[in-house]
Amino acid sequence: MSKELNTQHTHKEIMVILGGLMTGMLLAALDQTIVSTALRNIVDEFHGLNHYTWVVTAYLLTSTAATPLYGKISDLYGRRIVFQFATITFLIGSALAGASQNMGQLIATRALQGLGAGGLMALTFVIIGDIVPPRERGRYQGYFGAVWGLSSVAGPLLGGYFSDHATILGVTGWRWIFYINLPFGLVSLLVTSAVLHIPKIKREHSVDYLGAFLLVVSVVPILLTLSVYGPEHGWGDSRTILYFVVGVIFGILFYFQEKRAKEPILPLHLFKNHTFNITSLLGAVIGAGMFGAIVMLPLYLQVVKGYSASSAGLKLIPLMLGIVTMSIFSGKYITKHGHYKRFPILGTLIMTLGLLAMTRLEINTQYWEISIFAIMVGMGLGLSMQTIVIALQNAVEMRDMGVATSSNTFFRSLGAVFGTAFFGSVLTNRLAHYMQVGFGELAKSNPQALASVDPKKLKALSSNSTLIKTLPADVQHTVLQAFVNSFHVVFYAAAPITVIGFLIALKLRETPLKTSHDYEKAKEDASGEQFA
Repeated sequence: MSKELNTQHTHKEIMVILGGLMTGMLLAALDQTIVSTALRNIVDEFHGLNHYTWVVTAYLLTSTAATPLYGKISDLYGRRIVFQFATITFLIGSALAGASQNMGQLIATRALQGLGAGGLMALTFVIIGDIVPPRERGRYQGYFGAVWGLSSVAGPLLGGYFSDHATILGVTGWRWIFYINLPFGLVSLLVTSAVLHIPKIKREHSVDYLGAFLLVVSVVPILLTLSVYGPEHGWGDSRTILYFVVGVIFGILFYFQEKRAKEPILPLHLFKNHTFNITSLLGAVIGAGMFGAIVMLPLYLQVVKGYSASSAGLKLIPLMLGIVTMSIFSGKYITKHGHYKRFPILGTLIMTLGLLAMTRLEINTQYWEISIFAIMVGMGLGLSMQTIVIALQNAVEMRDMGVATSSNTFFRSLGAVFGTAFFGSVLTNRLAHYMQVGFGELAKSNPQALASVDPKKLKALSSNSTLIKTLPADVQHTVLQAFVNSFHVVFYAAAPITVIGFLIALKLRETPLKTSHDYEKAKEDASGEQFA
């Protein structure tokens, strides 16, 4: 074996590389949630209530659509240069977002942020797959779990902290949710530039530009359908149907382009790989379940329990602990014993039980009960999320490592978009129903209480929950109970999705994890011994 191919790294070297990679990944994950608690202040300053959802959606659209592209491009041009491009793009987007002077600028720069974030999230897993054999990869799994767990807590917490301050160091408070990325992103860039040296295969490149274009213009309309037009205008609305149909048409064109492309962006032969299909489906299910819990639980804590945004973030620590502890446990077990199939099976089962337990949440539920339910969901995520990445990377050829791993991240993001949109629609629909029923019963039992409230205020409750505190006690209780009943339906709707994940996980085939020797041989075979 050539000297160039013998690229095994020590544990110390891997930890240094991992530190740089995960700093970037943490920033990308944080920016999915950090904006939510600052939106009110941003909207007030820019008078952009009609477009506020796009501050979140623009980031989600570009990061999700770009994810599969990064994998393939890094397969062609090398991991380091592409990761650096993603980091620089994210930092430029962050700086410009913090300096935005109107809602249009903020939305555009958030889209630029997302373009970089898609690479940061996808390539972290890809690069670790390059430098660590599958059999040894589990020992580092807990760190990935820690990142996701930390981002789920720190995002709303930091967003609430910055937005609660009018100015920090002479700069408007909410702008720091973007400026805080700059020093940490620069650290990630410097570390990866200094220590990330992965041999790049020398070969002639044939970039499938048309395939990349068709992928983006098929994914974006479908994401818009799921995240914006469906929830806001109704699933039967003409615009919703039009965007979905356009997305499907371009998706079909993308399929035929990939069949004829010399070097496709998404090689169709991957879909002949049983493990790729199973882990992609599992990723989508886990993404939907994860965001169902991570989005809905803080909303319950803020609306029903009355916690502030930052306090609600702190109350999610049990969820983080569940993710981190089970990620570490499953990772160490996989490294020691080489078995992984049992963990996504157990994880999806525990997630299902946790979501079903959340249907017990009431107005007066004690925090210790909430903590148990959150830990259960976190444990399920910790057992499942990174394990399926190990299974996938072990099952594909080295030449497909980048595109296969980033595709898994893509399907998980797609599931997250679907989950957020679907559960949001369920909540809105059921809330309107239960409020109507509750107000009808209240009108019979205590008509005076309802008559004393402005009907316009009651109508605005579904979009502005802060008004609840201004209502008379009986009306307030009716509204809170309507929210509780609606959350019950959401969690009942989420549980069958994770049950599907459980059934899919049963179909996962367990194959022996590649050792260091196997991995170096696979690199040699993939490269044809032509490295730079």
